[in-house]
Amino acid sequence: MSVLYIMILIPFIFAFFVPFLYKRFSPKIHTGWFVLFVPLIIFIYLLRYIPVVAKGEVILKTVPWLPSANINYTTYIDGLSLIFGLLIAGVGTLVILYSIYYLSAERESLHNFYVYLMLFMGAMFGVVFSDNILVLYVFWELTSISSFLLIAYWYQRKGSRYGALKSMLITIFGGLAMLAGFILLSIMSDTYSIREMIIRLSAVKEHALFIPAMILILLGAFTKSAQFPFSIWLPDAMEAPTPISAYLHSATMVKAGIYLVARFTPIFGGSAEWFWIVSSIGLITLLYGSLNAVKQTDLKALLAYSTISQLGLIMSLFGLGSVSLYYGFGDERALYAGAILTAIFHLINHSTFKGSLFMVVGIIDHETGTRDIRKLGGLIHIMPISFSLTLIGSFAMAGLPPFNGFLSKEMFFTSVLQASEMSGFNMETLGWMIPAIAWIASVFTFIYCMILLFKTFTGEYKPEKLGKKAHEAPLGMLLSPIILASLVIVIFFFPNVLAKYLLQPALHAVLPNVAESGVFEVKISAWHGWNTELFMTMGVVLVGGVLYLLLKKWQKVYAIYPESLKLNNLYNLGIEKSEQASRLLTEKYMTGSIRQYLIYIFLFMILMLGGSLFFFNGISFDSSKDAPVTLFEMGLLVAMLLTAGSVLFVKSRMTSLVLIGVLGFLVSMLFVIFRAPDLALTQLVVETITTALFLLCFYHLPELGKNIGRVRFKLTNFIVSFGVGLTVTIMALSANGTRLFEPISTYFEDSYELAGAKNIVNAILVDFRGIDTLLEISVVCIAGLGVFTLIKLRLKGSEK
Repeated sequence: MSVLYIMILIPFIFAFFVPFLYKRFSPKIHTGWFVLFVPLIIFIYLLRYIPVVAKGEVILKTVPWLPSANINYTTYIDGLSLIFGLLIAGVGTLVILYSIYYLSAERESLHNFYVYLMLFMGAMFGVVFSDNILVLYVFWELTSISSFLLIAYWYQRKGSRYGALKSMLITIFGGLAMLAGFILLSIMSDTYSIREMIIRLSAVKEHALFIPAMILILLGAFTKSAQFPFSIWLPDAMEAPTPISAYLHSATMVKAGIYLVARFTPIFGGSAEWFWIVSSIGLITLLYGSLNAVKQTDLKALLAYSTISQLGLIMSLFGLGSVSLYYGFGDERALYAGAILTAIFHLINHSTFKGSLFMVVGIIDHETGTRDIRKLGGLIHIMPISFSLTLIGSFAMAGLPPFNGFLSKEMFFTSVLQASEMSGFNMETLGWMIPAIAWIASVFTFIYCMILLFKTFTGEYKPEKLGKKAHEAPLGMLLSPIILASLVIVIFFFPNVLAKYLLQPALHAVLPNVAESGVFEVKISAWHGWNTELFMTMGVVLVGGVLYLLLKKWQKVYAIYPESLKLNNLYNLGIEKSEQASRLLTEKYMTGSIRQYLIYIFLFMILMLGGSLFFFNGISFDSSKDAPVTLFEMGLLVAMLLTAGSVLFVKSRMTSLVLIGVLGFLVSMLFVIFRAPDLALTQLVVETITTALFLLCFYHLPELGKNIGRVRFKLTNFIVSFGVGLTVTIMALSANGTRLFEPISTYFEDSYELAGAKNIVNAILVDFRGIDTLLEISVVCIAGLGVFTLIKLRLKGSEK
């Protein structure tokens, strides 16, 4: 097996050993020290692919999974997946190092934490390195499940449970929609491979299912990456421990939707629908997140909405850049491809400065006992290192030099200005809105960045409002945000190193034809002269600075918006009404009456099966090939009917068991008549064992006594019984008289040659359906053990 597969499976394998390591070494040795080496080794391993991918090569490894269904576990490393893999492993290493000092080995269930974290990490690797869409979907849903467990890590808190449930409901909904889109896409392209879909692009784009598949896949991407209006789950997910927030909500899980959009841009990009949906939803999310971040009083809530805003920025860039696929080879394609490059660049930048900020906010909470901005202030002299790290992260997020966020923000302004001037897609009339929304959102981004920095560290120190005496964090807790903050500065001064080895290969993965055209050269510079983008930045700083200083005077405007129309309230109302409706419906049919439940089941059977036979012309009788029924067989059938009917009228359990056993033995006689002695023998053994088990169970039950009286006639029972009998009879006769396919018995006639078995029934049970039979035996054994355990428990209880 390739080392690549082992790399993806390592987190899952290691998750199995974490509880044993925790039990053996905790609390003497923090469990995180053992887990730390997993992402670190993977990160080092992925580094070796950088020069390979930079040359334009692609690493492809395939392991057959379900080859008959064309489902294979295919791992695929190109420039795009490599960037995400490095982020998952690199930030994961720093998060685990940070968590060692953040989470107490004495007070926390660290084995649960690191098991969930390893499951999530492995699932993310599976998402970004999978080429098969069905395998990708399996890992995609595993990220939702593991993130649910991580968010609910402090399950004793109501907020954690609420946030975890909300995130799972929304992301699972999107995942199911995405699965439907994947199925439609596979129907259009006749393949499950993303690479092959791109090759068969012409057939996909001309198909009638193109738009439905696009919308369904985008639903999966938007829910996972917290795009409007699905962004409501992200702020509530902040109830998770800060290491989780730093990992899931800055560098990994919320970027999965971004990855999906990037990966499927070669398929759907170039269409007006993809351009408008992705870019407009991204811009709305950018504005929505920045507006809401300004009014937050909790530092993690502020970062949550800032993450929503930044994700919207990246998403909008992928939408704007997708228009490059609309144009042919030439300067226009290269012009708009810059938006894709900017999206990938800002994705990396965001992971560095936002990961650092989340960790610093965790430090502030850890060392002061609060995240409430109204209680903080004056920490600049008490926590100088934390202040420096916050300054770097917040200024980078605001788009100020000399930090990497300035470079990608300037490139963002360039992209929106170019998009507003392009021809086509009705941009002549609507194009002006794109840079306008981008600029307004950037102003509010500047404001919340200043709130984060100055409201926390400057002003009056309020020790009486803090949960504990404030002090600087230990070096171990500071080390991870220091590394990320250092990258923020290093990338600013050396962006083209990153561009050459990572950004350009990723751009070619999203826009394959750009590499072929040879007209696009990646070059990032901090200075482009006195251009429109620079004036837009100066306007952001000027207007944002004034609005920050006058914050108290205009912030009350947020109260104008009706509370009842907020997305969270609409979600809560929807959940509440759904629960009420489901409870009302459930109370109608869950009455506790077994008779009513059986009536529901049998009526459904009659309507579905009988209705299908009637409406689809499935009723067909052909008795020309039937063998004649002998007098002995007729007598045997009459005896079976009399035996079955007698069970209804007896008052003794012993008598009813004997009659049921007789009925089973009469069925075995039919098998003897039809020359199936081994099947008859099997039936006899099963009937004997079943009867013995019934006797064992009923031995400990009270006598029926007067509980069973004369069976009264009920019209409902008669109608349902008659309907079921009629439906099954018609189905059996119709199946016997209709042959749509060759009978499968012809395949099993060669059982001796295929399986070495002289009896066809034994061959089917033991060889052809061996696993199925094994599982059935296991179920019977488990049921038997369960019955035995219940009996033993009851006997012990009666003895006491």
